[in-house]
Amino acid sequence: MARCINCGRTSPLISKGLGVCVDCIRDDWNNVRNHIEAVHKKVRESFKLQGEVPKAQHGVKCNICVNECQVPNGAKGYCGVRANTDGKLQDIGEGFLDWYYDSLPTNCVADWVCPGGSKSGYPKYSYSEGPEYGYKNLAVFYRACSFDCLFCQNWHFREGLGREISASELASKVDARTSCICYFGGDPTPQIKHAIETSKIALEEKRILRICWETNGSVNPVFLKEMAKLSLDSGGCIKFDLKTWNEPVNLALCGVTNKRTLDNFAYLANFVKERTDPPFLIASTLLVPGYVDSEEVRGIAHFIASLNHNIPYSLLAFYPHFLMNDLPTTCKDHAYAALEIAREEGLNNVHIGNIHLLSNFNYMKSNN
Repeated sequence: MARCINCGRTSPLISKGLGVCVDCIRDDWNNVRNHIEAVHKKVRESFKLQGEVPKAQHGVKCNICVNECQVPNGAKGYCGVRANTDGKLQDIGEGFLDWYYDSLPTNCVADWVCPGGSKSGYPKYSYSEGPEYGYKNLAVFYRACSFDCLFCQNWHFREGLGREISASELASKVDARTSCICYFGGDPTPQIKHAIETSKIALEEKRILRICWETNGSVNPVFLKEMAKLSLDSGGCIKFDLKTWNEPVNLALCGVTNKRTLDNFAYLANFVKERTDPPFLIASTLLVPGYVDSEEVRGIAHFIASLNHNIPYSLLAFYPHFLMNDLPTTCKDHAYAALEIAREEGLNNVHIGNIHLLSNFNYMKSNN
């Protein structure tokens, strides 16, 4: 049970780490903003990351993502993988990531509609008329991110960049039983050039090889166009994590605006009709108790439906992690209420993911 530092309300759905309730974030942002920004800064600096997006007056500007850091000489950008060295901004290495093979079908956000885990895409983009048993995914986890999510389910990447690997070496990991590559993290955005180069090399040999992305959607539209072409041509998909609807909630939970994310998603929706099988664009939202509530889900679902009613949307169960590890797991009533809301808003293909994490305890009623 935590108390909101702004309104004084106590609730099990207020994270002690954040210290502010979702109502104050949405309705009284100006009063809670400084506190929330201080929380993000403290957490980031504990991992030796920039406490805030650098905006040095005479810094070198980076255009990889929405943050558009202006990096002073001798410093790194917000993501930690680009640095200003003697007035020149460049990647500090070729590619910082972990990679592994994941047997198909796998616990992918899009597994329920993608060729690896369903009947879609066969025979042009899939080896099997159903889940691709016997094949595998090359999972590429990039150890950097353009967001700073306080509920991050993969927060350990902040502990270090890890092993460096070139695009050509990573592409060489694709073998005869690899039917897709999925870039995630962290997020592929800060190292998007490396991911695009890897994909192009891997696709030089003619075979079924889908290029897929799981991303917060903050990338520069120039690179988004390249990502879209790679996925469209190969039968892969782009999975956008639409974390929130209201910008103050995104700033509070993730440290960064969601405006670029929503604009990029709308842009990609223009290509949905070009390839309906398998689906090209997929959305997901993590149902963070107390913060990603019915209002957030309704806003996201309405937005998606306004673009295309058939875009698949996955509602993901939350497990307590990182700074918000004092919150409960998503309860069944929260998940199924969100499912109904998404359908009410007109979406035709909605799914609950990580269903094994759902709890029976109804915190929605106990919090009223």
